[in-house]
Amino acid sequence: MTTILVTGGTGTLGRLVTERLRADGHEVRVLSRHSQPYAVDLREGTGLAEAVAGVETIVHCATSPRGGDEQAARHLIGAARRAGVRHLVYISIVGVDRVPLAYYRAKLAVEKLVEESGLGWTLLRTTQFHDLILELLQASAKLPVMLLPSGVADQPIEVAEVAARLAGLAAGEPAGRVPDMGGPAVRPFPELARAYLRATGRRRPLLNVRLAGRSYRAMRAGGHLTPERAVGEGTFEQFLSGRFPAEG
Repeated sequence: MTTILVTGGTGTLGRLVTERLRADGHEVRVLSRHSQPYAVDLREGTGLAEAVAGVETIVHCATSPRGGDEQAARHLIGAARRAGVRHLVYISIVGVDRVPLAYYRAKLAVEKLVEESGLGWTLLRTTQFHDLILELLQASAKLPVMLLPSGVADQPIEVAEVAARLAGLAAGEPAGRVPDMGGPAVRPFPELARAYLRATGRRRPLLNVRLAGRSYRAMRAGGHLTPERAVGEGTFEQFLSGRFPAEG
């Protein structure tokens, strides 16, 4: 079994990847800003050499919509080269090359850094996790009327399925960019919102709001979707039933 470092190993995805790899018998190091003994802020890089020493594979799950992903990747790749890491696995997002959100642009830039790193690499893009869609709907439901982006659908996927796929890729040989992984169905946002309201027993009127900008147009066009790769199995309703079990 190999020694594998998981960056962002305490996060929504990284925690499950870590659990899966350990269950499969691998030695796993968890790197995050506050996780001892490998408490490292990748944007600064201090302590990174010790974290990657003796590591054969890195699964790079750490990310921040607030910025810093490119700098973090440069530090990680540099340390990985110096340590002789054999395989770097990176998780990205479907549509980073089609939707011009700043966060997506950063993810795309990191993809390029990984591809040009000189390391053996594997890249997986997935659609958004159920967890993120829930966060968006919960925020919208704080208002008397749920405001939804008009004409936008999503294809949410169960994070545990992504974790299982990443763990399998980490245990294998570098494979380059592997096929995208999308949730089981493309779902209009009003449909997702109604599922959330049913699961939580809440009532809110829905109001579709037409937005402006290139990113919104790209999402209306389905730039963040991969219906031809609808390989996920867990539905949004199944996810909600686990988060909000029915009483009685």
